[in-house]
Amino acid sequence: MMKMGRYRACNRLVSIVFRRTRLFVGTYIFKGEDMDKTMETLRINEARFRHHFDTLAKIGKSPEGGLQRSVFSEAHCEVRRWFLERGNEAGLATKIDGAGNHSIVLSCGQAGAKTLLLGSHLDAVPNGGQYDGALGVLAGLEALLSIKDAGLPLSLNVEAIDFTDEEGIYLALLGSRALTGLLTLEQLHSPRGDRHAFEAAYQKAGLTEQSIFQAKRDPDTLAGYLELHIEQGGRLIDAEQDLGIVTGIVGIRSYRIRFKGRANHAGTTPMDKRFDAALGASAFTLAARDISMQEFPGSVVNVGNMIFDPGVFNIVPELVTLSLECRTDTLSELDNLEARLLESASHEAERFGLEIDIQLVGKVAPAPMSEDIQQALVEAGQRLGLRQMKMTSGAGHDAQSMATVCPTGMIFVPSVEGISHAPQEFTEWKDCVNGANVLLQTVIALI
Repeated sequence: MMKMGRYRACNRLVSIVFRRTRLFVGTYIFKGEDMDKTMETLRINEARFRHHFDTLAKIGKSPEGGLQRSVFSEAHCEVRRWFLERGNEAGLATKIDGAGNHSIVLSCGQAGAKTLLLGSHLDAVPNGGQYDGALGVLAGLEALLSIKDAGLPLSLNVEAIDFTDEEGIYLALLGSRALTGLLTLEQLHSPRGDRHAFEAAYQKAGLTEQSIFQAKRDPDTLAGYLELHIEQGGRLIDAEQDLGIVTGIVGIRSYRIRFKGRANHAGTTPMDKRFDAALGASAFTLAARDISMQEFPGSVVNVGNMIFDPGVFNIVPELVTLSLECRTDTLSELDNLEARLLESASHEAERFGLEIDIQLVGKVAPAPMSEDIQQALVEAGQRLGLRQMKMTSGAGHDAQSMATVCPTGMIFVPSVEGISHAPQEFTEWKDCVNGANVLLQTVIALI
């Protein structure tokens, strides 16, 4: 894995060469000082960026205003074709790997050079918004085009990538898991919903089980990964900040917990004689909230589903099955939070005379972002005069996969009212431009 400090050393060397020579690049002739100034002042082509965004937002848009652009749908395939066409128009290389990840590549022309990836996803949740994922892919594309237009010299290949099924209609982070080698055969055979429907969908898109695993890249070929994304929350706006520098993506533990009591007549069974599964489940739900807020500030706990059996008015509930998810940003805290929650669940079951069954159904490790890339992002934001703060991401992103194989950084821009995964999802255009320019300036610092 390449350390980001080596990028800075390379940049200093390039800067020295520029100051002592005249360099011809494409149709441009630069003196060293001119190149330094160009690199520091280069900004995206805002009109082109806006045109691309508006065009993209129409693909898969429903009459109600939301996007219907689920992975492998016709709208999703159309938007991916549109993406590659932009690369072809610019004379850049395009490719689709075995997992269906779509890429546009600006080559440095050096054999054996590593690749800096800029990406996100173009798929959307049903009735989703225009900014989630798409902003990051388009900003990556715009960074490539702006660098090409300016004729800047490269020591790395730069690649804008659209990952497959980030949203998890079938298998969350499918494309980035495949690229990084995190995907397992068991996961591929256990999608959400119907496995046969999943296989039919990816086969229609030209993928096979074998090709998906062949998408894995050698980590030694990767210089790093950058992702621009909307925050999908309200912290930046509440703090009156323009930019969020992500320090890490939270880890997640997911459980299915069953509280088992005894069914009985609701009218004739005294309150002190009941073995009511609902009481244990409800008491635990309230206790979980207190544990998160009081003992593990900054963590989140969610009981998202609760099923009562038999679930009728006049029978004491015999069985309650609930889903539990907890998230926090360090592995040690996640372990401690998990242990405390499971202890509480067992305590509440015992308090109400119930049996309990606890099943782990999902486990995702926290993903810290590269400190060197965080610093590069901070410096880019400072050059642009933006107010910024460091923050964790409570949602999953392709960056968490990429962080396992190469230095990774992530930028958040504000989400108005914190709304996402809905037609009302909105980010001010100036914030989109700011994020894209921070991405561009960070790329320039690294190449």
